[in-house]
Amino acid sequence: MKVEQIYTGCLSEATYFIKSGQASAIVDPLRETQKYLDKIAAEKTVLKYIFITHFHADFVSGHVDLAMKTGAKIVFGPNAKAEFEFHTAYDNEIFALGDVKIKALHTPGHTLESTCYLLFDEIEKEHCIFTGDTLFIGDVGRPDLAVKSHLSQKDLAQLLYKSLREKIFPLRDETIIYPAHGSGSACGKNMSKETFDNLGNQKKVNYALSSNLKIDEFVKEVTFGLASPPNYFPINVQMNQSINKPFEKIINNGMTTLNVTDFKKHRQKSIIIDCRKPKDFANAHIPGAIFVGIDGSFAPWAASVIEDIKSPIILVVDPSRVEEAVTRLSRVGIDNTIGYLEGGMDTWIKQGYETDTVRSISPLAFEKEINTDSNVVDVRAKSEYENGHLLNSQLLPLGNFLKNYENYNANKKNYVHCQGGYRSMIACSLLKRKNINNIVDIQGGFAAISEETSVKIQNELIVN
Repeated sequence: MKVEQIYTGCLSEATYFIKSGQASAIVDPLRETQKYLDKIAAEKTVLKYIFITHFHADFVSGHVDLAMKTGAKIVFGPNAKAEFEFHTAYDNEIFALGDVKIKALHTPGHTLESTCYLLFDEIEKEHCIFTGDTLFIGDVGRPDLAVKSHLSQKDLAQLLYKSLREKIFPLRDETIIYPAHGSGSACGKNMSKETFDNLGNQKKVNYALSSNLKIDEFVKEVTFGLASPPNYFPINVQMNQSINKPFEKIINNGMTTLNVTDFKKHRQKSIIIDCRKPKDFANAHIPGAIFVGIDGSFAPWAASVIEDIKSPIILVVDPSRVEEAVTRLSRVGIDNTIGYLEGGMDTWIKQGYETDTVRSISPLAFEKEINTDSNVVDVRAKSEYENGHLLNSQLLPLGNFLKNYENYNANKKNYVHCQGGYRSMIACSLLKRKNINNIVDIQGGFAAISEETSVKIQNELIVN
């Protein structure tokens, strides 16, 4: 028996490959299928099942394409409805895979169809459980992503509590927990940086598995302080219930080279995503472009700040990283990338076309400039802000930019910062698109400000 975790850091997502004898299965695959096909070929196995823990909101899964290319059966839990053919597992249904068995455990709460898959080894001992977003390492899935007219967050949280207590808690302490996500995912609040653990240890360190935790306490804890989910989450759920554009077609379209003339034509009806480094964007960029650096949490932030992820997208990106950029965007449902600028910004500048800049200053320069008329904007998450922030700063999280950009004071100079300098440049580019130009980016963010200056820090939350 072989169980392999395939972790994708930029999405904080885990896919799992299981092999026993000549048969194999995959749990929660990403959009691109070739890497799985290569693994299946290398392992000289036949893919029998594609197990999906639930309709994911934070990425588009590749289950339909993978099933078409391999003949494997797609398996969802109870309550799942989709456009494509799949097997609906009933609670406690057993699937044979070579010399091992996999049991479907219906665990509603994160979503109504959420299902965990318990793997029994060759001697029928509970070996591991693939928990999807039902149970993370150090946390549980948020219960607000599947709210229907007849169900509230509280209702779903109560279902989640019962699922954990009745289906997962009774398992052997040695059972390995394999979740769908780790730290950095928006599907939970306080996930560990570890990507797997055993159940016994999680009972000690994960509040959600505490034997003393009552249902009302659980509901209060799991629903407290939830940030608004990104705008693209419902779209990704819908896409995971549908048959989507083939991945190969998305890549081919996105890798189209656009000369300056063609790029300018598409610019009128497309969104420009500039994938370079913050400093390069600040020094010179195409007016109206959105900065989302490929070296950060590229795709989730792109999908979070674009008003319509179905819009045509054109890229300013290093030619050697075009396929990477298009692939990562497609993972979150941005399927309409139509090409990239040939020669990049150098060509644009050499041909004399207009550019724009963002004023970006060091923490020391910020300390010298700051005064009572300045508006300091913190674009980090609320939880980061609560752990320490600049005195009298205004909290406007980047994740809610489309709702809160009007709260920027256009009559004052807005000094914008995040934790390390990545998100603040995204915010500045978005403000530029909204014709709010009285902005200054602070290089290195809160981390650099707190380390290099004597600007006052406050640890109590101020609601602005």
